[in-house]
Amino acid sequence: MRFITFMIAVLALVIALVAFQRTGGIEDLRRQVETLASKTGSVSDQIANMLDRFERLIRGKDKPAPPERSKASPPPQ
Repeated sequence: MRFITFMIAVLALVIALVAFQRTGGIEDLRRQVETLASKTGSVSDQIANMLDRFERLIRGKDKPAPPERSKASPPPQ
């Protein structure tokens, strides 16, 4: 019984490998990964630009940051 189960599993693996090769194989998979990587890069650039614009909108048009006070100097009176 175990032998028949093992043979069925091996046959299923062979059929899966043949189907993978017929649909384009590893080259097609690499091409799809490259396409997705380029789209992901462009989307992340767009999101970064939107967040930058949103930050400028919230903070006001490029207001300078207040100067940092050193802890050694006493506060102004």
